[in-house]
Amino acid sequence: MRVLGFDPGLSITGYGCVEGDSIRPSIVEGDSIRPSIVEGGVFRLTKSGTPVPPIGDRLVELDRDVRELLDRVNPELVAIEGMFAHKDHPGTVIKMAHARGVILLAARSAGIEVVELKPAEVKKAATGSGRATKEQMQSAVQSMFGLPELPKPADLADALAIAVCGLRRAQMGVLEIPREAMIRR
Repeated sequence: MRVLGFDPGLSITGYGCVEGDSIRPSIVEGDSIRPSIVEGGVFRLTKSGTPVPPIGDRLVELDRDVRELLDRVNPELVAIEGMFAHKDHPGTVIKMAHARGVILLAARSAGIEVVELKPAEVKKAATGSGRATKEQMQSAVQSMFGLPELPKPADLADALAIAVCGLRRAQMGVLEIPREAMIRR
């Protein structure tokens, strides 16, 4: 199964596409199955040293980038970080909501099922703690995929962890994914 994970943001949106399943595992080590990375990276919607573009322009760019990515990696499922509000940064949830909306619309318009995952659930699945730091997440993702160095930026590591958590959820049968969605377009 191929899952595309997103860590949405208006400055940087991380994405990571992973593949693996219990029938046709990508990488097998001992008794454990480790998914493989199909593609990962970030969309930088603001560039350092340049004026910050209006939100509308960034959303148009994000939409174009996400739709191109969906066509390129052809996922069976999109996993996206759920909404959360931090008491010290209440405006972040509003900005994140804009980016999430674009990603959700692009995925559903392409006929791809979507699962929303709480940040604490993803952190706990990756590190064993729902309160893991960015550095702990990067280290966990490095170990999970056997990467030679930490995945950077942290948005990439988060997106890969979101994708793996979505993959595991789908494999456990927690998600009801229609059979037609499992067949590649």
